[in-house]
Amino acid sequence: MRLLNFTIIKLTTCLVLGILIAFFIEIPKHVSLYATIFLLFILTLIYFSSKHKRIKNIWFGLVTFVTMIFIGILVTNFHNEKLDENNYTNIDYNKKPITFRIRSTLKSGNFNDKYIIEILKIADASVSGKALLNVVKDSINKPLKVDEIYVTSEEFQPITSTINPFQFNYRSYLSKQYVFKQLYVNPKRLLTISTNKHTIYGYADLFRETINIKLKKYNFKPDVLAIINALILGQRQDLSKDIYDSYTDAGAVHILAVSGLHVALILLLLNFALKPLNRFKYGKAITIIILVIFMWSFAIIAGLSASVTRAVTMFSIIAIGMHLKRPTNIYNTLAISIFVLLLFKPLFLFDVGFQLSYLAVIAIVAIQPRLKKLWNPKNFLLEKIWDYFTVGIAAQFGVVPISLYYFHQFPGLFFVANIIIIPFLGAILAIGILIIILALCDFLPQFLADGFGFIISSMNSLMKWLSLQETFLFKDIFFNGWQVITAYIFIVLFIQLTIYKKHEWLKLTLVSILLFQGVNLYNKYTHNTNTLTLFHKSRYTVIGLKKKQKLDVFSDLDSLSQFSNLIDYKIGNNIKEITANKKPSFIKTKSHTVLIIDSLGVYNLKKIKPHYVLITQSPKINLNRLIDSLKPKQIIADGSNYKSYIARWKATCLKQKIPFHYTGEKGAFILN
Repeated sequence: MRLLNFTIIKLTTCLVLGILIAFFIEIPKHVSLYATIFLLFILTLIYFSSKHKRIKNIWFGLVTFVTMIFIGILVTNFHNEKLDENNYTNIDYNKKPITFRIRSTLKSGNFNDKYIIEILKIADASVSGKALLNVVKDSINKPLKVDEIYVTSEEFQPITSTINPFQFNYRSYLSKQYVFKQLYVNPKRLLTISTNKHTIYGYADLFRETINIKLKKYNFKPDVLAIINALILGQRQDLSKDIYDSYTDAGAVHILAVSGLHVALILLLLNFALKPLNRFKYGKAITIIILVIFMWSFAIIAGLSASVTRAVTMFSIIAIGMHLKRPTNIYNTLAISIFVLLLFKPLFLFDVGFQLSYLAVIAIVAIQPRLKKLWNPKNFLLEKIWDYFTVGIAAQFGVVPISLYYFHQFPGLFFVANIIIIPFLGAILAIGILIIILALCDFLPQFLADGFGFIISSMNSLMKWLSLQETFLFKDIFFNGWQVITAYIFIVLFIQLTIYKKHEWLKLTLVSILLFQGVNLYNKYTHNTNTLTLFHKSRYTVIGLKKKQKLDVFSDLDSLSQFSNLIDYKIGNNIKEITANKKPSFIKTKSHTVLIIDSLGVYNLKKIKPHYVLITQSPKINLNRLIDSLKPKQIIADGSNYKSYIARWKATCLKQKIPFHYTGEKGAFILN
């Protein structure tokens, strides 16, 4: 493949491989450091020994690639804050008090406002590291601001991992951002140390807050203001669930994430505005400096998310090449931006937005020109519609496999949303920026604010209408990692077949189809099993009996919709049918019998000897007597019980030397 002829692409591939190795295999920091220094020394010797030779030395290339792999391992280790001796996780972090600075604001939960914080001190010891802060919602107290410094006497708590099968692993997600612990705090127990701005994040937050204060004077609806914040300022925490779901189901959620599309449009607008500078002697250099400063300022204001950082890095390289009039290859540009970003932020590699944005751009560059050639409309309007349609189709080739893996749905009307919105997005962004500038200057006419509000409201209404066309929205699609890999193998080979039209590529494409079908058959075989799962659900009992691709749910829920994790379980096991049943007194399978004791505490059994006992609804029972009479293998307690009862039962089981499983601590109990 010609693509691999580019050196930077090979080096970036090796860097990515090194990051993956360091992430999945624990390699000591000093080992990776010494190995990298040694390889760089060997590389230097080979370079100077073969510098004047006409024949290329194969060892130079091999050592270069191995060195780059170890550089990937090294940067991953050096950026891993947990390996820092000064990190708060490596000391006695139960000491008090804890001093911290607010780093960023997250979307609030049902009961808590959430923030990412930097730990500054524990007692009198200066430390480093990030944690998750949960502040109990209180209508009296104002939200905390970025850069404010507080002290609390609360203790760090572990971040909960998955409790139920196939549930989103929030702990794993935060660990990739080097957030390892959390604090639960009542606002009354926070002592303010400083409200001054200390960092660039604080000044960016102050600027966003100033913009919002100015905009609120013009009576924008909450949903409109939330879209402005998402679309232009890169802040999505104020978006309501309904609005976000509407854009997601319509296939246009990428509009709300400041990324390559937004930065490209801003670059075009800036290029147009700065065109007169090219007439001057140093106009090109000044233009490059202004463009780079403006784009990175925008990235800082937008919160330096993975998607906006990726986009600004890539378009900074494009802007420099464009104004220096040097030929640039888009694949090289993408590889350089990936290389630079991963050197400074190696775990961006695991960010979903980072993956989606790069895959979308690569697919557009590789596929869209070929799709465009299929039809050449003479009409200008049809030509533009065809352009946007082919861009949307090409992008979907790049993102559909990984989107199905992460989100398990496919919006069939994505092209409608993109054809209608994307052509006008540049104008919407331009007007939005103008609205913000005029509002900051207190010179925004009310009619202009009302007009822009109407445009955003209309866009929201369109997305809501598209999202309601459920016939075209395919949800709850099972798609695992092996399907993602084989799907991308097929896409790459199929593109190669359309380019070269040779029998070799046709054979390989057909083999990839067989490979994908083989993975599907394997998945069907592995999911044709019977499993009994005792889920964790606060205040309720939920039991799932899986028989191949059918799931019988036994619970005391009024509706299965009350248990959202059931959808994750259904998708993860490729279940086709779910039936709701009342909670029985016992469940018997071929291999196991589970006795269920509820609040009545009745368990007089003569003929049945249960293997397991599930205690629900906090019954007043003598557990010692129960164990002596039934002699079960294990005692299980679910989330419907009082925690005081759980502690007592746990102590009894420990004394009786019988295993005890509480779903709130150890997760769902699964019997195959």
